[in-house]
Amino acid sequence: NKYKLHYIYRQFTIDFFSMDLSTLPKNASSLKFSKHNAHVMSLCLTLHINLGLSLRKTSQALKDLYNIQISHQQIANYCKTAAVCIKPFVDQYPYHKGETFIADETYIKVRGIKTYVWLIMNAACRSIIGYQVSDNRGVGPCILAMRMAFRGLKTLPEHFQFIADGYSAYPLAAMEFARKFDKNFTFQITQVLGLTNDDAVSKEYRPFKQIVERLNRTYKASYRKTNGFDNIEGANYDLALWVAYYNFLRPHKRNNYKVLNDVEMLHNADNMPGKWQLLIFLGQQTILNMQWSYVKI
Repeated sequence: NKYKLHYIYRQFTIDFFSMDLSTLPKNASSLKFSKHNAHVMSLCLTLHINLGLSLRKTSQALKDLYNIQISHQQIANYCKTAAVCIKPFVDQYPYHKGETFIADETYIKVRGIKTYVWLIMNAACRSIIGYQVSDNRGVGPCILAMRMAFRGLKTLPEHFQFIADGYSAYPLAAMEFARKFDKNFTFQITQVLGLTNDDAVSKEYRPFKQIVERLNRTYKASYRKTNGFDNIEGANYDLALWVAYYNFLRPHKRNNYKVLNDVEMLHNADNMPGKWQLLIFLGQQTILNMQWSYVKI
């Protein structure tokens, strides 16, 4: 027993690298307004996403401030429609990819059941470059989030580092990348263990881990008003809108109270509702480009 060896072995029956990350969301709604208009829709997004109001408080604010009668369910439909349009632009945007990625997972509730949110950010510019909502904490969702973070990279930077906690899904996902792409995507996971610096690695990389923990708290603050989601699809749409707001619309103290990713077209809008409308337009253009690429193939 003294010299017995123990190891973990997992055989995957699903090829997570063949899954299409660019698949457009299902149940896309129309942008033809029968009662309201695009400005009302962008007001709903501003109050609900930017200011963190719940759907019912957003409905009440529109009534009190602008005398606009709109139900909270209609606001939810507007958010879903906007997410369908904006998500492709957020996912396809050419983010700056630095040498250090930070990853962490947190949980939310869908009908009272734990559902997991995976977030990967670039330590240099603090942009969220990979995200995923899953009903399990397995290796598969971790691989999908990593694929989204590595999108656009043909090979890893010279001094690449991937920092995460001690959860076993990250090393297993890194092994799958090395097996799939050989030397181009062979990397080690730097694991920051626990809450105290009991080892030299945790002491050195603890500041990076605190960055992504702060990101988790920021997201959970926006999630808390929802009291959970009704289905995982709704959680996906809400996360896509929040990532769009975080990466392109939210002023950050670290960046001198400017946005993380400066899109020139958004300069044409004088207020936040106008910026949401332009984001929807950019998303529509991205969808058209994706459709043209599919036709050519």
